[in-house]
Amino acid sequence: MRRAVLLLLALVACVDRAERNSSTQRPAGDSADRAFTLVQSRGKMAMGVDQYTSFHQFESLPDGGRISLQRDPSDSAGVAQIRSHMQTIAAAFGRGDFALPGLVHAREVPGTAVMAARRSQIRYVADTLLGGGQVRLKTSDPSSIAAIHQFLAFQRQDHRSPSHEATH
Repeated sequence: MRRAVLLLLALVACVDRAERNSSTQRPAGDSADRAFTLVQSRGKMAMGVDQYTSFHQFESLPDGGRISLQRDPSDSAGVAQIRSHMQTIAAAFGRGDFALPGLVHAREVPGTAVMAARRSQIRYVADTLLGGGQVRLKTSDPSSIAAIHQFLAFQRQDHRSPSHEATH
């Protein structure tokens, strides 16, 4: 646990330094574009792969949802990093730990408070995909499903990910 806290603190320091450097290297532009650039930068640090060359999807499903991250399958190191990250996310979410999404988005992510409180009601299962991996979020609890959908909708918006909603 202590090692995880130290790693998180180191990551926060790197993100802070990168954000300061990027703000001095780029002219001021649209604040929405700036916010997206920062999410992408923090995402790269947290996930270990370039967010601009990866495909992130957040899909709401009737029993929860799915988070997938993929990239060119020939990038074996990047694919391995994604799969490791998905395992890490599934384990952390299962413990009710949503610090990493909070770090990437620089705020508490909607839905995570309920997901943490109802963690015993939700299963998080990591699996491989061609060029990456996924985490499947499953539950039969209506409050948890609503929180998962809120979480995924926020992720889609902040990552500017295409919507691939399942029909209910």
